[in-house]
Amino acid sequence: MDDVETLRRFNRTYTQRIGALDESYLGLGLPLGAARLVFEIGTAGATVRDLRERLGLDSGYLSRLLRTLEERGLVEVGADPDDRRRRRVRLTRRGRATYSRLDHRSEALAEMLLAPLTENQRERLSDALATADLLVRAATARLREADPRAPVVAAAVGHYFAELDERFTSGFDAAGARADDAVSMGAGAGRFVVATSDGDPVACGGVQTIAPGVGEIKRMWVHPDWRGAGLGSRLLRHLEQLVADLGHDVVRLDTNGALGEAIAMYDRAGYRRIDRYNDNPYAEAWFEKDLARR
Repeated sequence: MDDVETLRRFNRTYTQRIGALDESYLGLGLPLGAARLVFEIGTAGATVRDLRERLGLDSGYLSRLLRTLEERGLVEVGADPDDRRRRRVRLTRRGRATYSRLDHRSEALAEMLLAPLTENQRERLSDALATADLLVRAATARLREADPRAPVVAAAVGHYFAELDERFTSGFDAAGARADDAVSMGAGAGRFVVATSDGDPVACGGVQTIAPGVGEIKRMWVHPDWRGAGLGSRLLRHLEQLVADLGHDVVRLDTNGALGEAIAMYDRAGYRRIDRYNDNPYAEAWFEKDLARR
């Protein structure tokens, strides 16, 4: 059985076992899509935009689901007091009761599915599902271009800079780096990409021109919980394509010796080590790749 068929078979098995095919999911009188929306609203609260980003739903479909939940008295949709341009969704009293039943019945269903298994089998299943969850999330994380000053980029880069400050023996000057990025990759000078999953930033990276025919990759970061799942390599390939789209044949990058996992990834991706080409005070290793030979 090949990998595609294995995944399709698992999807068929799992959707049937958890009741995803039922018209009334877990006996709540709601299909799975509407029930999941109740869960998301009850768990974290959200604006309509947050829900669309988090669940990856089409605007029209999300509107129809919300209208159904409103008609059933489960949610209220109104203007966000902090920003009247946004619509905030909250559960009504009836909606909170539905959320409570949904959470309880989901827990009970999970326990029922696990009950026939031994402790060793439960551990194997838990490990397998955790791995599958991470790999599927990494494969489906959304890569999109964004302004380096956008809030989602600021969040991702903020995590990145905090990690550098922790790992570098000399610390890291985040303020100076942010100002540099706004100039080098903002307003069309370069490109910046952020990867999101369920609406949260999990990786980022940018490219800029540093010489005729030469582009540079900067600020490449993957959330620690997502490393080892292929997202870093996928992001690197995406950034290389952006460099090529800018008309360059060569891509360069630098890194610090403390970032051993990044160095190993560049080596695997076909980068060769070169002499220093910039004045980055934190750089200890410099790399180059001929994109024409990819």
